[in-house]
Amino acid sequence: MNLDFGRIIPNIPFILQGILLTLQFTALSTIFGFLWGTVLSLFKISNITPLTWFSNVYTSIFRGTPLLVQLSLIYYATPQLTGYNISPLEAGVFTFSLNSGAYISETIRGGILAVDRGQGEAAKSLGVPYSMMMWDVILPQAVKNILPALANESINLLKDSTLVSVIGVTDILRRSQIVAAEKFIYFEPILVAALIYYVIVMGLTTGAYALERKLQRSS
Repeated sequence: MNLDFGRIIPNIPFILQGILLTLQFTALSTIFGFLWGTVLSLFKISNITPLTWFSNVYTSIFRGTPLLVQLSLIYYATPQLTGYNISPLEAGVFTFSLNSGAYISETIRGGILAVDRGQGEAAKSLGVPYSMMMWDVILPQAVKNILPALANESINLLKDSTLVSVIGVTDILRRSQIVAAEKFIYFEPILVAALIYYVIVMGLTTGAYALERKLQRSS
């Protein structure tokens, strides 16, 4: 096996610099995706037909088309259609937030429906407005029930973030590819990138388990 990790050791700090950008991208996509998914889930359980129709069609479109196609459309079509020169990072966060919202909306909807109906009925009998009931009573319990699924979605976002390298975002994978092109060796730098992603994912998984156990003890 003709391997030479010594050649890329000076470039490892350059690859590691992509961690911050990758985490920033993942955090923003997770936050915006969760907020948008919450809105969509409320649309889906709404009695207002147009909102239910919109959320269902939206979810089917974003779940039924490849993420890379969505990313390409937003990145390349936005300047053509709007005149706004969207940056690769903005396009990535926007696309991943929209896509993640479609998946998260189904998860949150299931969590809301899993909450005991007596909770809502008790709140209504006390005269609690619908918005406050959802925010203070239903959603906190729903989020607690679906926390493992939300953590899994965040991990998937982190791994799928490698797709933004195709539009020029200098994340971990993109930096490893740059090193590979400069050194004319590909296995070593990409393996280093894989190890970095593995460590980050394991850290997120451990944190999610710890939070889940904490919430279980507090219940």
